Amino acid sequence: MAEYRHSGHAIWDIKDHLVWITKYRYKILRGDVAERARELIRQICHTREIVIIRGAVSRDHIHILISAPSHLAPSKIVQYIKGRSFRRLQEEFPQLRKRYWGQHLWARG
Repeated sequence: MAEYRHSGHAIWDIKDHLVWITKYRYKILRGDVAERARELIRQICHTREIVIIRGAVSRDHIHILISAPSHLAPSKIVQYIKGRSFRRLQEEFPQLRKRYWGQHLWARG
């Protein structure tokens, strides 16, 4: 039986499978960058009460299966994760700032 999540006025079991890629499919998610991206995604999800059921960081894309609260739209969840993770990665790894000179690490979609 499914494990339902509860709030004061709702019971839900919403799962979303999210996949996003790096811009131009550059293979930059390896080593320290991949580890830090994984940590950042966990932190962002924890602050928004999003449960990561399963996830994988590949060299040029990220897969996660999440269970999110009913008041958060999937598009907002992706916006939180992609925006905050990129800003932190760009601050911590100068080589990303050189390759992605604009403000976008993740591809649109």
